[in-house]
Amino acid sequence: MQETVKLLATAAMGLEAVVAQEVKALGYQDVKVDNGKISFEAPLSAIPRCNLWLRTADRVKIVVGEFKATTFDQLFEQTKALDWERYIPENGNFPVIGKSVKSTLYSVSDCQAIVKKAVAEKLKQKHGVALRLPETGALYRIEVALLKDQVTLTIDTSGTGLHKRGYRIGQGEAPLKETLAAALVQLTNWRPEFPLVDLFCGSGTILIEAALIGQNIAPGFNRSFSSEEWDFIPNQTWENAFEEAEQLAQYDQPLNITGTDLDPKMIEIAKANAIEAGLADLINWKQMIASDFHPKQHNGYVISNPPYAERIGELKTVEQIYRDLGKSLRQDPSWSSYILTSNEKFEQLFGAKATKKRKLFNGYLKVDYYQYFGKHKKE
Repeated sequence: MQETVKLLATAAMGLEAVVAQEVKALGYQDVKVDNGKISFEAPLSAIPRCNLWLRTADRVKIVVGEFKATTFDQLFEQTKALDWERYIPENGNFPVIGKSVKSTLYSVSDCQAIVKKAVAEKLKQKHGVALRLPETGALYRIEVALLKDQVTLTIDTSGTGLHKRGYRIGQGEAPLKETLAAALVQLTNWRPEFPLVDLFCGSGTILIEAALIGQNIAPGFNRSFSSEEWDFIPNQTWENAFEEAEQLAQYDQPLNITGTDLDPKMIEIAKANAIEAGLADLINWKQMIASDFHPKQHNGYVISNPPYAERIGELKTVEQIYRDLGKSLRQDPSWSSYILTSNEKFEQLFGAKATKKRKLFNGYLKVDYYQYFGKHKKE
């Protein structure tokens, strides 16, 4: 029987259900959803598979232990009692980060130091090291997280956050995180056979993520992960995961995807990012003002993250953009529109009440995802 681990996929607020669906789609059914995290039991092979395939998760972590602690002695002893040697070798590099919310042990730096000492003591004892551990090997970043005195100790398997796909070589002033961009696509009914347009494409993130989804390309296929260096995950397990990703990719799937932006510099950046992602010929890029958009086909989708008017003096300009956008996107009732914005008057300016509205966060900014469902025509 294959060895199992408890995994935790972290997510931005509002995206937990999306990440949970992705985890289930990979075949892991024992899924528990909480604020900002999704936990599940899975075989070791889930570590490479989840890192490769989860489009909307921030990180994948191994849960080493969970317990209650209200004193530093409890934190030390219960941390030391865990089987750290199962994961971390004698030369493993194990920095400790931490956070504490509504807990008796509120000093994060002290909690980090105690966990570091407890893990070191356990590893020295198990590996027969008398003095200091060398920490010259692979990275095993530990996190101690306290919430209402409940301690969760994890090891990060991802390394760099999963939103770092490796294709974004250029960006604008306020780039959309790749994980959020992927979620915006997955929260629609778009399928690869339908036209897709982003009228404020910026550096192209939404459409690049859509193309990866459309051709079923694993978002982590062209990057590395810290757990690739770990001894307890066989190299063959990683090779199998990458081979599976290659076999499942549908590179021949045709796509009708177009990105437009008023700024010609952003169009060039978007093109460069698409080339870096290996999608050079799959997305059409055009410099154009959004109000000049006139659908030439039926049953299309617009997914856009237009300006929010966060700076003083921009509000009137942005409000006019929203009015013009409403007029353009209502030309063909078969088109569906999905707009992300923090402007609470968006529906009034757009000229129509959304079919559905979903609360999300763009970084720390609270935003709404306005969804207008079109009435599909039979071609």
